Amino acid sequence: MPKEKPELSDAMRTKMSGKLPVKNSIKGTKFTIAISSAKGGVGKSTFATNLALALNKVGCKVGILDADIYGPSIPKMLGINEKPKSDGQKLDPIVKYNIQCMSIGFLTDQQTPMIWRGPMVTSAIRTFTQKVNWKDLDFIIIDMPPGTGDTQLTFSQEIKMDGAIIVSTPQEVALLDVIRGIRMFDKLGVKILGLIDNMSYFNGDDGKKYNIFGDGGVKRTAEEFKKEFLGEIPINPEVGKSGDLGKPIVEESPNHEISKIYLDFANKIKSIYF
Repeated sequence: MPKEKPELSDAMRTKMSGKLPVKNSIKGTKFTIAISSAKGGVGKSTFATNLALALNKVGCKVGILDADIYGPSIPKMLGINEKPKSDGQKLDPIVKYNIQCMSIGFLTDQQTPMIWRGPMVTSAIRTFTQKVNWKDLDFIIIDMPPGTGDTQLTFSQEIKMDGAIIVSTPQEVALLDVIRGIRMFDKLGVKILGLIDNMSYFNGDDGKKYNIFGDGGVKRTAEEFKKEFLGEIPINPEVGKSGDLGKPIVEESPNHEISKIYLDFANKIKSIYF
């Protein structure tokens, strides 16, 4: 009897055919935007959270997906201390400040370290993109982890990403990783909407402007790689305080100078897609 042919995986079929894999949209959403840095400690989660809130305030239906499996920040920043409901098949996102939210931090104890290998991280990401009841969203904001690893590859190769925003401080050591991130997204065919210079400077009580982490590095990097420079966000203690209290600055003080910067970013993003 002839031997039965082995069943080919989707990945093997793709490789043999020479075709690019089909990227799927996240069901229940129109546009997926990644917030990335490739560098930790630059305020990426703060940016992602406040941008989501700002998009909501300019009339968009928004969700935020915390894809930082090893160090989720969204539960703390949004003051969420509950677990999502499930029908046994899918999870319902938790709604806070009119934003639909999902994070691995909702499912695990905050004090428990996530000692996971790559396949477990990939499985978690697929759960959040395929088995969450996202409902009628204009935008889903993805808070990416630092680096250029499994999470970034899973999203970029399997999910239809409509754009990425790269956040950095202006210091050279941060920009080294940002350059890696730019090249990664370019190689994977994800459109970079622009670069953000976060914690760009500090306005002292003496009226002077202090460039604590350097000056102009993010803008120069954007120009070097022919990407749009979206703008600067100064250091302000109120941003950190409000995030620690679970009520981000855009929600806590919508008329604050920092909130107005986020609202300007939100209007820029909205105008790209609508």
